[in-house]
Amino acid sequence: MLKLQNDKTNTATHEMTGKCPFGGDRIGGSLGSPPTLSDWYPNRLKVEILHQNGPQANPLRDLDYSEAFNAIDYDALKRDIKQFLTTSVKWWPSDYGNYGPQMIRMAWHAAGTYRIADGRGGAGEALQRFAPVSSWWDNGNTDKSRRLIWPIKKKYGSALSWGDLMVLTGTCALEIMGFPTYGFAGGRRDAWEADNATYWGPEVWDPKEFKSSDSMVTRDKRWRGKNGDADYDLENPLAATHQALIYVNPEGPYANGDPMGSARDIRIAFTRMAMNDEETVALIAGGHAFGKSHGMVAADKVGPPPEMAPIEAMGLGWQNPDGTGFAEYTMTNGIEGSWTPDPTQWDNSYLENLFKFKWVQTKSPAGALQWTPSDPNAPKTPDAHIPGKMNPLMMMTSDIALITDLDYRRICEKFLSDFDAFTQAFSKAWYKLTHRDMGPRERYLGPEKRIENELLWQDPIPPRQHDVIGEADINILKGLIIATGLSGSDLVFTAFSAAATYRNSDKRGGANGARLALAPQKDWAVNRRTVPVVAALRGVVDDYNGRQRGDVRVSLADLIARTSRCPNG
Repeated sequence: MLKLQNDKTNTATHEMTGKCPFGGDRIGGSLGSPPTLSDWYPNRLKVEILHQNGPQANPLRDLDYSEAFNAIDYDALKRDIKQFLTTSVKWWPSDYGNYGPQMIRMAWHAAGTYRIADGRGGAGEALQRFAPVSSWWDNGNTDKSRRLIWPIKKKYGSALSWGDLMVLTGTCALEIMGFPTYGFAGGRRDAWEADNATYWGPEVWDPKEFKSSDSMVTRDKRWRGKNGDADYDLENPLAATHQALIYVNPEGPYANGDPMGSARDIRIAFTRMAMNDEETVALIAGGHAFGKSHGMVAADKVGPPPEMAPIEAMGLGWQNPDGTGFAEYTMTNGIEGSWTPDPTQWDNSYLENLFKFKWVQTKSPAGALQWTPSDPNAPKTPDAHIPGKMNPLMMMTSDIALITDLDYRRICEKFLSDFDAFTQAFSKAWYKLTHRDMGPRERYLGPEKRIENELLWQDPIPPRQHDVIGEADINILKGLIIATGLSGSDLVFTAFSAAATYRNSDKRGGANGARLALAPQKDWAVNRRTVPVVAALRGVVDDYNGRQRGDVRVSLADLIARTSRCPNG
């Protein structure tokens, strides 16, 4: 990027030395950029969102992805991934000779952006490849992870989306380390450009502040109320508690090392991301059974992320000037160490260590707050790269939070005493984490898609067990609807209200299932007008289905959708 030099202005030509000649002389807008339409007219209707990722611009618009994915030799694909995971590439060597933990983090951070308020985020479109997600501090070095699996993507081409490859790689990583996964479903379609519509928070992206892993200066901009008050909460629809993080600051709120404050943040963030307390504990404890955290270099020494890096970085970011810049010199979130003595094997030592030792606060080589056992005889963990070197165990403030909060602690105690229950809980929570944004199970692809047991978070609808209505039946139903005396306006409003809840972000909502007749939709203030209409239509359904002697039936969902075409009124 060119530096602006404000002192060398040629008054005759209005040219500035060292500045792009097409940018103008004035500095405005955010962070010195020229003002945009949104700066001038912040309340304007952003119609450009309607054609984002438009089909005509899609380079894969003629691809039948379902057909292409199903044609892949799935077993061979998994063998390719698992073979790669236990190799070590010299330019970015794997910790402990195993890329598994690194790939779990990549998949987790891709899926973990999902939030229930607006259904945005998640791994479904592989948006971790694009700004701003690609350059969040919390995604440090995921650019390396995606570069490492590029040969596999190249081999399978458009038949394997980046979204499917990233999640499957994380799932295979769990399997090679002895964890029994619940399954995997393909079917994610990649975006081909950055998402300019999702609101990620009110903070201005300032490169000078970006180096701070705690983001203390930006936290309060997304929080409502005063800390400790009953109305203290995170702005909707946001889920991450800090700018540029996926969930919470591992050092605690404001990087203050407060486990109880961390527990509050964890509960808010994971609830916003569709997880209950048990799923939250399973994910944190399960994920931290593997791998290590990296914090050997001070944050202010590490280079900018991919979207801010100079062109010679060739799409990579977070260049580290110390030592080799990788291996034992790697830097991600600033915390250094591993949670367990065997970081590439599924076991219960994370929870065993958490309860067994007294943990005292210390600092990493990079200066980040972390915790270590007070007992000098506590087990050590092998260094990820230096043979024979042993290091102390590590916990984050967000780990200590799990035994500080009483509700989380009870769940940890349950998992500590029942490893099988813990394993099953983490298996299902991982499946939910990586599939929640995909929509109905009918969109799932592949031999491990697990559609025989429908899960509650998949919004199950009972299978149709009757014949569909024909033209003669439609005419009968029209007469019954007209006989209710409902106005055309009320019928159209009700049909629209049922259908308008659909959102393409995670394929939830819509008229199917007739959820307009159920809580919470029936209790929304905007739907008060639909309540008597739905009650009358229930009567039509009962009347019509009660007359039938065969297997033909009408559902309330179909009837509500049909009423918008009824000529009544």
